[in-house]
Amino acid sequence: MTITALMPVYPRCGVRPVRGEGVYLYGENGEQYLDFAAGIAVNALGHGHPKLVEAIAKQAATLMHVSNLYGSPQGEHFAQRLVDSTFADTVFFTNSGAEAVECAIKTARRYHFANGNPQRHTLITFNNAFHGRTLGAISATNQPKMRDGFEPLLPGFAYAPFDDLEAALALIDENTAGFLVEPIQGEGGLRPASMEFLQGLRKACDEHGLLLVLDEVQCGYGRTGKFFAHELYGVTPDIMAVAKGIGGGFPLGACLATEEAAKGMVIGTHGSTYGGNPLSMAAGEAVLDVIQEPGFLDHVEAMGKRLRSTLEQMIPNFDHLFEEVRGHGLMQGLKMKSDSRRFVAHCRDHHGLLLVAAGENVIRILPPLTIDESHIAEFATKLSDAARVYVPAADD
Repeated sequence: MTITALMPVYPRCGVRPVRGEGVYLYGENGEQYLDFAAGIAVNALGHGHPKLVEAIAKQAATLMHVSNLYGSPQGEHFAQRLVDSTFADTVFFTNSGAEAVECAIKTARRYHFANGNPQRHTLITFNNAFHGRTLGAISATNQPKMRDGFEPLLPGFAYAPFDDLEAALALIDENTAGFLVEPIQGEGGLRPASMEFLQGLRKACDEHGLLLVLDEVQCGYGRTGKFFAHELYGVTPDIMAVAKGIGGGFPLGACLATEEAAKGMVIGTHGSTYGGNPLSMAAGEAVLDVIQEPGFLDHVEAMGKRLRSTLEQMIPNFDHLFEEVRGHGLMQGLKMKSDSRRFVAHCRDHHGLLLVAAGENVIRILPPLTIDESHIAEFATKLSDAARVYVPAADD
């Protein structure tokens, strides 16, 4: 047998973490890494946050899972807190971002079905989007690397260039259900939507009776310095997929919707065995407790500005490597003039700095939201040291 016990679908690197503490990860042999990847924007409170650890341990000893056959006082309480804190009137809990996106797609389609317009099933999505790895989610992107070998895919999607309002509006027809869009593309290259683009999509939805479905799996939950990224744009969605930071490392996602948008989601239309289990609800409550502490999001915004300023000051010193900074808050991207994945590996393997590569040769910088100025200073030192000795590949 040549296949590995773990299905070999990941190009795993040599880092093998066994322990985490705050902003640091530690490998099997005690090696330390400054973690500015945060599990790809998941570990919002860093590693081993005492409030999250205590909540999970206490709930695990009390009740972990019963299924959704029964009433859920834990889910009802957490859902109400999210409703009170957002545009939404109702919440469906999932185990992942992809599942949250799937629920969002179903909710959008079911809305038009309930209104007597089942032909309005097509969501307009955007080039280089990433919505997850399920068949529905990969059908919502036009990236060949996600789709190749998995056809036939789910029909009902049309694709426009990201941040091109005119092209998106040109795709609206009698079959259109709405738009599915990331306010800030993560995997696609850390590209924030323009104000005109996102506000234009909202206006078109209002004019044509369509739904604005936001994927805030990566850019939401405090990552930008706002609770959700759409707040930066003065735009309110009808449906929103959330995950990653919502559980702080515990598998948790959610689909949030207005009462009107969710009118078709009645008994029997959707479900999940594990979704909203008591253990995940305890984790979610603990994360929300911290994020809603007075000053927490102000701190994220301040650290985001400091991080961006640090990166912008660094670029002129290494203008043969770096091109520009993108993003908001603690979701920053550093565009390179050569292969970003190779540079991320260099930082990881030789300088103990963990980052995440993205499309368009962009480095994603996604630290825990709990970082302070000392961590940014340490990051700047490690990144500068890495850049100083880095030699791009000859074919870059």
